[in-house]
Amino acid sequence: MKKLIFILASLCVGLVIGYLVAGAASDQGTASLTESKEDEPLYWVAPMDANFKRDKPGLSPMGMELVPVYADNLAEKEMPGTVRIRSEVVHNLGVKTQAVLFSPLQEQIKAVGYIGFNQDKMMDVHSRISGWVKFVAVGSPGEYVEEGTLLYRVYSPELVNAQEEFIAALKSNNRFLLQASQSKLQSLGVAQRFINELKQAKKIYQDVPVYTPQSGYVGELNLRKGMFINPSIKLMNIGSLDQVWVIAEVFERQAHLINQGDLVEMSLDYLPAKAWSGQVDYIYPVLDKNTRTLQVRIRFDNPDLLLKPDMFASVTILSRPTEPVLSVPSSSVIVTGTQERVVVSLGEGRYKSVEVKAGGRFVDRTVIFEGLYPDDRVVTSAQFLLDSESSLSSDFSRMTPSSMEPIESVWVMAEIQNIDPQKRTLTLAHKAIREWEQPAMTMEVPLAEELDMSPFREGDSIQVLLKGGNMGNLKLIDFVVPRPKAPNSPVGGAL
Repeated sequence: MKKLIFILASLCVGLVIGYLVAGAASDQGTASLTESKEDEPLYWVAPMDANFKRDKPGLSPMGMELVPVYADNLAEKEMPGTVRIRSEVVHNLGVKTQAVLFSPLQEQIKAVGYIGFNQDKMMDVHSRISGWVKFVAVGSPGEYVEEGTLLYRVYSPELVNAQEEFIAALKSNNRFLLQASQSKLQSLGVAQRFINELKQAKKIYQDVPVYTPQSGYVGELNLRKGMFINPSIKLMNIGSLDQVWVIAEVFERQAHLINQGDLVEMSLDYLPAKAWSGQVDYIYPVLDKNTRTLQVRIRFDNPDLLLKPDMFASVTILSRPTEPVLSVPSSSVIVTGTQERVVVSLGEGRYKSVEVKAGGRFVDRTVIFEGLYPDDRVVTSAQFLLDSESSLSSDFSRMTPSSMEPIESVWVMAEIQNIDPQKRTLTLAHKAIREWEQPAMTMEVPLAEELDMSPFREGDSIQVLLKGGNMGNLKLIDFVVPRPKAPNSPVGGAL
């Protein structure tokens, strides 16, 4: 009896142990299966269309490979509108990015110019008497005439009478009468060489010569043999081409960018390989009401006489550099009917459409007032594809990540109120510093040891680079003069 009880007890113990071992193995298998399932993708989605989902790999309607989506991806907290793309897809799409720059910008203003005579050296030729032209030495406009050479001959009863008075005075030996008659001839435009000839010949000439008053090229010519002339008729004008004027026409919207002294580059269609350099000499105060353009005058030396009046010229005016501003490539800005935005690269294949407040355009860059930070990178190629996906769910706001490291140095506009050479400090009234969440204020700032204090003047407005948001470690380490006197002069201190 005892033996039977022992056998039954042994069987029960074995069953219990077997059950426990089987249960443990079952739990281990279940855990392994669960872990395996967690490593598998939940589904596959099109890179450019989040609504196109499949339960296995394949191609999207655009012919791109579907991207796997894991449970970890869904658990991550992304900003609204964030698009995540694998590195090989980024390469296939040709996505390119550029950094947001904080620097001065300079505009290149393209304009059409018209070459003309230097009006400072232009002379209109009028007759001082009435008479008839007997001979003209100039055949056509454009001829070069030397000062003192014969220009034309004229018959005038007034000149004949003046000659008679002069010869009578010569014969009378009356010094006062001779002086008065000679002054009369001079006032009528008779050259001194002809008066000397009258003294020698003592006879009256019917045709009186008129000589060229200055050297130059004949512009207009209104003089013909046999015509009747009087002081109200402009016979011709004579101008020099050693230096010419170029009148450029600038659009009304660009008028505020032009300053006297701005550098200018000019080229001509008939000499495309040659360029001329000059400066804005004068800005006309009145806008042309028909063309809505502002005229700008530029002087160019013309020793080889390659610049000829009435030629067209292509003019490029380099405006003065602006203060340092945030800017992006103009190609990265997406303009819609209601907003302007860019696609920002968030790193690790993540992109997001962000609304920005854009300013003026300088050559190939656009000023950005709001929406971006100096260290951001924006997409310059394939941004429309990324924007079409991101804009479906994006809030278009640029949030500062909590993990972003504090900015150690920052540029800001400031006015120098006081200079202390002994302490090597400047009292600056600076604008608000957004990066440090610091309002506009006036404070004393020490200078870095390598900076020279001599360029600083009280009352000057300069762009300064401050280092250390902590007031105890604050220091001025660099500066830039935002508006130099001439565009080609050096700006700033250590830059």
